[in-house]
Amino acid sequence: MGALHAGHQSLIALARQNCDVVIASIFVNPTQFNNASDLAKYPRTLQLDIEKLSDSGCDAVFCPAVEEMYPSNEKGHWNYGPLSNSLEGHFRPGHFDGVLTIVKKLFIAVQPNKAFFGEKDFQQLALIRRMTADESLPIEIIAAPTIREKSGLAMSSRNTRLNAKQLETAAHISRVLFNAAKNARSYDPKTLVSKAKIDFEHIPDISLEYFELVVATTFERVEEWSIEPCVFLVACYLGDVRLIDNVIVP
Repeated sequence: MGALHAGHQSLIALARQNCDVVIASIFVNPTQFNNASDLAKYPRTLQLDIEKLSDSGCDAVFCPAVEEMYPSNEKGHWNYGPLSNSLEGHFRPGHFDGVLTIVKKLFIAVQPNKAFFGEKDFQQLALIRRMTADESLPIEIIAAPTIREKSGLAMSSRNTRLNAKQLETAAHISRVLFNAAKNARSYDPKTLVSKAKIDFEHIPDISLEYFELVVATTFERVEEWSIEPCVFLVACYLGDVRLIDNVIVP
């Protein structure tokens, strides 16, 4: 959606390694925002973004108008149980319907052979995989690891809205996540989640929305350890900026 950073550029680099032609889309998608203020404040830096894409080896950029992508202003609806209804789906109702609607529209417009998405938006990535399979779209979805600041903070376009003090505070988010992951499978899952929530209570100015441990493919809550990959996910507010992050537990 623009306001590109090194995380986005890493996707272009990965695509460059795997594909003959690399195309990026930039589109601030109105149907995935359930907060009008958040949509209005979302950073828009199109010319700078295009320059970054060019420097990263991108061959073409697709920047459609809202009227082009939404001639009727309608969006689809997908219900994949906990995968679409829990966590982000619960706290941002309608968000994933907007995400999957625009991703499907962009896939149809561009018709890629491969599509590259970052793991920072882990639930979104899982849903795009599911939707692509269910819709029988002939596209390989390729995941790329989260790119982080030196502090450990996951790179995000929203980070540009944080001041220097807030950036220092936000670095604690990943520290709690990595600490939970370090102790994973050695302690009871519920205990780990409870302890992490307490840790967040001690971070100044952070308002925790959720911290959960779920099965990576289904997003069912982990009650007992199994051989399935799991993921710790967090969403919180720092001021009026909402931040998300995750750490995968193999």
